[in-house]
Amino acid sequence: MVDLGKLANSFRYAARGVARVAHEEQNFRIELWIAVAVVALMFIFNLTITERSILSLAIILTLVLELMNSIFERMVDLLKPRIHNYVEDIKDIMAGTVLVASLGSLLIGILIFWPHFSRLFAG
Repeated sequence: MVDLGKLANSFRYAARGVARVAHEEQNFRIELWIAVAVVALMFIFNLTITERSILSLAIILTLVLELMNSIFERMVDLLKPRIHNYVEDIKDIMAGTVLVASLGSLLIGILIFWPHFSRLFAG
């Protein structure tokens, strides 16, 4: 049987974690604002369900990787706070992972929105 109290606590803890990252990490806040703008554009333009799904997956992937990046930074700082050169490498690689996802999401957004914007500005 599902314990609704435990379930509610799980959601509360998860929301608190996301809120903490949103409060402490500038990049996450920027990505959230971009996500809001993209979702708004998804409603403004007549996108197919496939286009909306791909954009949604790109948004989710980028935000999840940013959350994971925050986790890795905290874990690495806890385990070896700047005393080993791998700490810097791990942080850089994780940041690079988010960068690749962000650039991929940007490319997907351009590919999907380009025809709509070109029609809008063509006249």
